[in-house]
Amino acid sequence: MFRSDSQTAVKTLTGQPPLGSLTVAAGSLAAGLTVLCLAAGTPVLVTLFIFAAVLVLIVQGLVHHYPHRDLGLCNVITLARVAMVAFLAGAVSDQDVSVWIVFSVATVAFALDGLDGVLARRSGLVSDFGARFDMETDAALGAVLALRLLLTDSAGPEILILGFMRYGFVLAGLMMPALRAELPQSLRRKTICVVQISALIFLLFPASRAGLMLPVSVGAALLLTWSFAVDVVWLLRRAP
Repeated sequence: MFRSDSQTAVKTLTGQPPLGSLTVAAGSLAAGLTVLCLAAGTPVLVTLFIFAAVLVLIVQGLVHHYPHRDLGLCNVITLARVAMVAFLAGAVSDQDVSVWIVFSVATVAFALDGLDGVLARRSGLVSDFGARFDMETDAALGAVLALRLLLTDSAGPEILILGFMRYGFVLAGLMMPALRAELPQSLRRKTICVVQISALIFLLFPASRAGLMLPVSVGAALLLTWSFAVDVVWLLRRAP
């Protein structure tokens, strides 16, 4: 989830990372997840295991790449989004779970995106860790929603483009080092990410019209593919 390379800032601040604050926040969220799972009828242990597995990765990133002593509300909000993704992952193929609950949790997880960045800037807690934490949470949310739509026969295989294009790009980078270079900030990339998740949530909405499902999924998939193609071309042209 969190990786380092020659272009990643190294933590320069001495002292212990805010693992205590992370533990308190994670414990509170785990308790909330348990209640939510019991109310929704999703498997508690599966959901908590997913949340715990991601926490291990978060701790590693916090220890090695986080330059601040305070965890901050910004990272707590992103952690809450991770907990929501864990809930959705636990319910990914369970058709007995209310579609309205799944839709509502996904909508809240999406609505909180961006708030963590605003709070990080206001509190002076901006970091490469926080940016990567937020980005990977977005990617995981997209993947889980796409799987949910596919496994419940709400969409066709084209939905996997919306959910897994990011991971395909990462895998391609393992074979092509040029794709592992740092990309500049891009409004186009951020906008299409919003379109991507918005499309997935629209497709989850129980009252969405059937006639719009295919055009929305295919249109969003084509837009996302174009965006990744632009980045791939940019990286390959600048490869040594």
